[in-house]
Amino acid sequence: MPGGGFCKLPSGSVVVALSLPSPVGDGTSVRFLVHAANRARALTRLRNLGLRAVYLRGNAEPPTPDEITAVLHHPDGLLWRGDPGTAPELWHPIRALLGSARTA
Repeated sequence: MPGGGFCKLPSGSVVVALSLPSPVGDGTSVRFLVHAANRARALTRLRNLGLRAVYLRGNAEPPTPDEITAVLHHPDGLLWRGDPGTAPELWHPIRALLGSARTA
């Protein structure tokens, strides 16, 4: 089951973190981070990229301080990596995931 959460920043914007099945369809889980003006816009950004069934119910898995720092320092404000329960991995821009999903 997908999990996620959000953190409201002092500037009024939010960082949303969601763990979802990989769009590539290989059975793994992917953690998405989105920085936006509000939660609705963050989810809309993911839906516009093709992740249609994205909902945030509750705040069970909010972003960690390291995740917040990563997404705030990225120009697109939208990152992903494999689920943290697996081997350590660096954050990737969303273009890297969408490019591999289209070629698969």
